[in-house]
Order: sequence, then C-alpha cells, then structure tokens
Amino acid sequence: MKQLFLLRGLPGSGKSTLAKTLGGRHFEADMFFVKDGEYKFDVNYLKMAHEWCQTMVWGNMKDQTDTIVVSNTFTQEWEMKPYYEMAERFGYTVFSLVVENRHGGINEHGVPDGILEKMENRFELKLR
Repeated sequence: MKQLFLLRGLPGSGKSTLAKTLGGRHFEADMFFVKDGEYKFDVNYLKMAHEWCQTMVWGNMKDQTDTIVVSNTFTQEWEMKPYYEMAERFGYTVFSLVVENRHGGINEHGVPDGILEKMENRFELKLR
C-alpha cells in the first residue's frame, strides 16, 4: 500500500522527529532553507519553499515511492489540498496526523511566541 503521511503541528511539536521514525521519504518546506547545513529562513521565499516541497512529493509519487512523509505546520485545511489531490491521482492512502508538543519540545527555528500564538489560533481540525 502506498502511503502519504501529512504531519501537522506548531513549530517544536516534534513533526520532524516523528517523520524520521516513520521511514520512507521525508520532505518539509523548511528543507528548502537549509544551505550548506545551515538553516537560513527568508519569508520572501516561503511560497517557493512550499512549491519545492510539493514538487518533491509529486516526483516521489510519480516514482511510486511506498511511503512519503510531509511535515509542515498545515495550520489550515487548504494547505493540505495539493497533497490530497496528488495522493488521489497516484493512488496513495493519506494519513493526516496532528503532532502536539506535550514533551516540552523546542522550537528549533526560533519562531517568535507572537507568531506561534497566531498559528495556534488559526489551526483548523477536521474530525470527521
């Protein structure tokens, strides 16, 4: 069975750590900002980072990779839509998992508390 895991949660919740335990190919928009092993975020390239992530997933689905894991914040339902559409096209079963920071995880990318609060307030859940 071909599987796509969409890991959702605020920065520091443990999405990337969980992704590594699931196996398969792992992608996240933050990978776009890693240059020479150093994370250098630039908000001006955020849209491009998400496009890169979607392109990587598309290519792996086209190649029939068994397990693909995407760990982005996905605070809004519409942010996952391109992945659901790709999964349908290529025959992947989608698992959307919300990862909560109940372990005191650290926000490794230095997202300010005010931004974290805004993200938390707009986080949408679809329970059925």
